[in-house]
Amino acid sequence: MTLPDFLVIGVPKAGTTALHAALVHHPELYLSAVKEPKYFLSDGPPPAEGGPGDAQTYQEHVWRRADYEALFAPAPPGTLTGEATPFYLYDLDAQARIKRTVPDAKLIVVVRNPVDRAHSNWYHLWAAGLEAESDFVTACELEPERKAAGWAHFWHYLGQGRYGEQLQHLYTLFDDEQVLLMRYRDLRDTPMEALDRVCAFLGVRTGILGAVPSENVTPYVPDTPVNSLLRTLLRTGGRFGQHFPVPARLAVRGPLLTALHRQKGPRPRLTAEERARILPYFTDDIELLEKVTGESFQDWLDIDNPPRPHR
Repeated sequence: MTLPDFLVIGVPKAGTTALHAALVHHPELYLSAVKEPKYFLSDGPPPAEGGPGDAQTYQEHVWRRADYEALFAPAPPGTLTGEATPFYLYDLDAQARIKRTVPDAKLIVVVRNPVDRAHSNWYHLWAAGLEAESDFVTACELEPERKAAGWAHFWHYLGQGRYGEQLQHLYTLFDDEQVLLMRYRDLRDTPMEALDRVCAFLGVRTGILGAVPSENVTPYVPDTPVNSLLRTLLRTGGRFGQHFPVPARLAVRGPLLTALHRQKGPRPRLTAEERARILPYFTDDIELLEKVTGESFQDWLDIDNPPRPHR
């Protein structure tokens, strides 16, 4: 039986892909080739339907125990095994499944200003042609009905950012010593020190990893009539593509995405007005987060001096 020794459990759009890409270069660590197996997100098969593109994503879940264990079978003797699925923190049932299956695992959490995280999440899906709502605030307001309709976690722009509730639950299951809480800005601004913290937490040699690889830049996608048509086609494919073989899906989707990303320019900035409208959703949870962790996150409450923009 081969199960992971550690998990990167959160959060989406907070550098977890870049962290995974950095850790694979440590000789004492082995991370699954599938970056997000999503094994602990379901008991048995994942749902078959959801929002645009969800059905195809569900088909990619590694949900069978034997298949999940096989991800770690190639690990060299003596290495620590791990994987990164940033939805585990948000999904409280996933937390419980992790506790039942790998109770001694070490867990890594990277948090980001929840308003910035939500905006990055929304724009990621907008640039992929799956998000129909061009206004960030309106897209956030649609969250309750999307959740009720069974849309996948990645559409929960606001809910995923309530880290206080999520960590409070996590600490009822795992000892504090099993959890490493980091901030996105540390991976971005002081990557070598951040990576050494991760390595020290896992009990492997520090000073081995030199940098966090650059994250993929979300393409610029203006709201134009041509792009509106392209997004409609991509969303249609996202709703029905699961009925076609993967090669056929990619053959159709690839040219559409290329056309959607044909223009160059800066991605939209989160405005002070948008920040002011979204922040109240998180203020009580930020207070809870401070109580749970004993750390200050007061900088997240500053509308006049938001974090510098990043991907």
